[in-house]
This record gives sequence, structure tokens and C-alpha cells, in this order.
Amino acid sequence: MVGINAAYDNLPKSYLFSEIARRTRAFTAAHPELKVLRLGIGNTTEALPPTLIEALHHGVNLLSYRETYTGYGDEQGNSKLRKAIADSYLARNIKLDPLEVFVSDGAKSDLGNLTTIFGPGIVAVQDPVYPAYVDTTIISGRAGASFNGILEDLVYLVCNEKNGFFPSLPERADIIYLCYPNNPTGATATKEQLKTFVDFARKNKSVIIFDAAYSAFIQDTNLPRSIYEIEGADKCAIEVNSFSKSAGFTGVRLGWTVVPKTLVVDRAEPGKVNSLWNRRQTTFFNGASNIPQEGGLVVLTEQGQRECQAIIDYYLENARIIRTGLLDLGITSFGGENAPYIWMKTPYGMKSWDFFDKLLEETHVVGTPGVGFGPSGEGHFRLSAFGHRENIEAAVDSIRKNLRL
Repeated sequence: MVGINAAYDNLPKSYLFSEIARRTRAFTAAHPELKVLRLGIGNTTEALPPTLIEALHHGVNLLSYRETYTGYGDEQGNSKLRKAIADSYLARNIKLDPLEVFVSDGAKSDLGNLTTIFGPGIVAVQDPVYPAYVDTTIISGRAGASFNGILEDLVYLVCNEKNGFFPSLPERADIIYLCYPNNPTGATATKEQLKTFVDFARKNKSVIIFDAAYSAFIQDTNLPRSIYEIEGADKCAIEVNSFSKSAGFTGVRLGWTVVPKTLVVDRAEPGKVNSLWNRRQTTFFNGASNIPQEGGLVVLTEQGQRECQAIIDYYLENARIIRTGLLDLGITSFGGENAPYIWMKTPYGMKSWDFFDKLLEETHVVGTPGVGFGPSGEGHFRLSAFGHRENIEAAVDSIRKNLRL
């Protein structure tokens, strides 16, 4: 008799953003006359630039004629796009073989699937952390049972104000998730900081899964946008990235993962991890849609980069407005300078969900409770800079005027 994967029972009862949506719906049902201002989920809001729209239309038009119609593409992605992505790394003096680049339908699915090519092992995640890393670890059976919200076999790499939101090295870890610019804290990492993890991973034959989805928001030229700017990272790190935030493709769906041929794990020759990921993708994935890939090609052109940078600048100005408003109220806040998220301390040490309710009731603004990102997120709150400027300004104005401190 077949059973279920019991690991699913160890997942939180509700996905973080589903619970936010549930509470928000209940509030709006009780107060239909009020406008709720959303600074919660990191979903882009601004229209795609003209050049990208033209490219997507071109992708559709190609399907209109027998001569240019395409069905299934390569599971690894359009070869031109793979090369264009590899070439984009050259600006950071990173040389990639296009065969090390795998195009996907976005970062989230790859982040969830990568661990399937590795054997059992200890997983380390930053705390607080994007929930998908933890949930993936639970489902894979690597996290163990939960005791008061703490998973017994998961290594929590605490990130807080004291350590500048960059964690200490674990005693041991086989798979390490790192995300910079960080979601949710908005923190960035220096080359020197990342080197400590690269050195650790190489010494211990660990693998770093580096989430670089927000790398385009880094404006400080001294900060790394890729783990491969660190010497030796190609021997121990996989990098996942996306067009979602850099080009506004959250609904279009397009991303990529870099799996270097030089990556080595215990008892496996160089190239084995790359070939396993290729095997996984060709078995379970039919490739990203042909239409978004046409858009991705244009994103990486000089004109596409200019237009996308204008939108990134727009969101960063939103972040500045939010951060300034909070600081004016005396609320300690972090991030928002090289990332689209502001990580604030809740007033008077309030519990995160209590502050969620307070903010919604008093200001009609929705944010994200920090504890939803892990135990170390308690007492903090994330606000997102993704939104229309008029809504951002209205939300900040409401917080200034109506939040009772």
C-alpha cells in the first residue's frame, strides 16, 4: 500500500505569504471602505520596458509562421541565450562556458530541485532566510523533526545586527545556502566575507548554493554580484539567478543556474555535478518557454540593460523613501541601499505577527513578519520596495501619521 511523503507533515501549516494573504483578506472583508497598501511580497509592479515588450512580441510572432515556428527547445535553454548569459559575466572578469549555464523558468524551481542531485547530508541555511530553502530541505528529508519551530537536523547560520547580517562559519555543513543581496534583511556581503565560506566549502568538500537573484540591485562597485568573483568558488559553488527582479519577469518566468564543470564533490570527478544537473533537467524539465527566452536575449543587450536599470533605480528610490520614513520615526532599519528590502526592528521588541496586526490595523499597510523567515527573524519586519511610487509614498505617509509608537 502506498503512503505519503511524511516529510510534508513537518512543513509549517501555512506558507508564510499565504498566511499574510489570509489575514489581509480578513481585514479587508471587515473594512471594505479602507484601501490596504501592500509592502509585503517582493513582486514587481512596473510595466516592462518597450524594448523587452517588443522582444516578447517578436517571440510570439515567430510562432505565427511555419518557417519560424519552434516546438520543444533544448532543455538547457536556447544556445544563444546561454552564451549571452555567460558573456554577461565577463564584465566581472568571470569566464563561463555556456554549457555551464542552464536556463530555467525562474530561480525558485531550481533552488528547490538542486539538492536532488546530491546524496544525504547536513544542510545549513542563513537565519532569517527565504522560506523556500528550508521547505525544500524539509521535503527532501534532510531537516528532521521540528521542535518549537526549530528543525533538529538543520544548521541555522544566525544573521543579526551584531554580525552585520553575515553569519559565522558552521562547524559542519555539506550543503550551504547563501543569498546576497539578502532576502529578507537587505544586507550585502563583501568579497572577503564570501571568501571565508568558499575556503570552508573547499576544505570540507561542501557545496554552496548561492542565490544571486537580487544582484542587479547592487550599486556599490566594490561589492560582488556573483560568488564566482571569489577565487576558487567555481570548485565549490552553484549560482542561481533570475530575470524576475532585474528585468521585471516575475510573471514572465525566466532564470538560470550556473553549474561549473570544475565543481567537485566527495568521490566524484570534475564535471560530474554538471552532468547530473543536465541529466536531471533533461528528465524532468522541457525547457523554458521560447517566448520569454527571446525577451531574455534582449534584456542582456546594451539597450535592454539601460531600460532595466531605470526600473531598478525606481525601486531603489522607493526603498530610500521607506527607509527615510522609518528612520524619521526613530525605527532602526537596515538594507534598502543595494537591495529592494528594508529590514526593521519592531518597536519595543514586539513579536513580528503582533506588529503585523498593529501595522495593518493602524496604518492599513501590509508587510512581512520577520519570524516567518526563521527564528532569528523574530522582533523584525520586512518591507518591500516593489510597488507604485504613489502607493509607496501613501504607505510611508500613513505610517508616519498613524502608527502609534
